[in-house]
Amino acid sequence: MAQRKYPTEQQHQRALSDQAAAYIADALMQLALDFENSHYAEIRRHNEAMAPGPDKDPRQLELFPEI
Repeated sequence: MAQRKYPTEQQHQRALSDQAAAYIADALMQLALDFENSHYAEIRRHNEAMAPGPDKDPRQLELFPEI
């Protein structure tokens, strides 16, 4: 049988206690929240730029016409 070029997922796993796994998850979540709080404007601009524009359906009534 040929040996795999890349290790499998099971070979990458390390033994962690439940407490250690919970601590790492909490630390990563705190890091993500801190990053999002400090870079909210940049993230929002990016998400708005990537969002599709509104569809122009001629059958749709204008409830709030632009002034």
